[in-house]
Amino acid sequence: MDRSRLTITLAKEVLKQLDGLIDGARIRNRSHAIEYVLLKHFAPKIRKALILAGGQGLKMRPFTYEMPKAMIPLNGRPVLEHIIENFRRYEVRELVISIGHQGNKIKQYFGDGSKFGVKITYLEQGLAETGTAAPILQAKKIVGDNPFFVYYADVLAAVDLDDMVDFHTSNNGLVTMALTSVNRSSNWGVVRLQGNRVYSFLEKPDQRKNLSNIINAGFYIFNPKIFDYLKPETKRLEKDIFPKLVEQRKMFGYMFAGQWFDVGNPEIYEQAIKEWK
Repeated sequence: MDRSRLTITLAKEVLKQLDGLIDGARIRNRSHAIEYVLLKHFAPKIRKALILAGGQGLKMRPFTYEMPKAMIPLNGRPVLEHIIENFRRYEVRELVISIGHQGNKIKQYFGDGSKFGVKITYLEQGLAETGTAAPILQAKKIVGDNPFFVYYADVLAAVDLDDMVDFHTSNNGLVTMALTSVNRSSNWGVVRLQGNRVYSFLEKPDQRKNLSNIINAGFYIFNPKIFDYLKPETKRLEKDIFPKLVEQRKMFGYMFAGQWFDVGNPEIYEQAIKEWK
């Protein structure tokens, strides 16, 4: 980002509050604190999210013979309802849901979203697996020219979305990837960080002793510039896009401490039933 030198005079109380923002990591000094506050003020609010709910859920059979993976019950409600509830809590109320396998059951349950306090638009993937990139390109006209969330519908996460947006704004990156830590990371996208920046990303690598325990948590904030990287033939974000962004130093990693469950995994789904709050 190009910068210009500016000399300003601030009240002592304002300066004290600015100094309180400096944590040495996300906000490094007074200049950075001022830039952060201004960016947060002028940055567009993120009010739209794309939820990818079109997968066949092969690991979750026999459940997914009869229902889409996103509709698997958890504490008496579909997994997708828990996801929508968290978005609504943070005033993200314009949702685009990409559907495929058994997608009509999602539409029948959620309708236009009004009963759940949100507005839902559906994107039809059809029966074929289109990968994670195609639905994003399909949603281009709907999400518009502002940043937006992308969320995998088999993920449950207790995450402060406002804090994630602040993180995204302060780093001014193209993509912010939410991160969590697990004991056995090779089942997911394995991440290494340099400060807040992702400098290594390996999608489901072979098991090895030196793997990081930090993984892709399955949800993101994308700036609209992401569409410059997406082509009709692009299949998977994890294989086709993220390595390029890492190489170009345009991806940042947001670590959060809340609960996280990959409910597309039978063992973790059983754990989520017992522990999800």
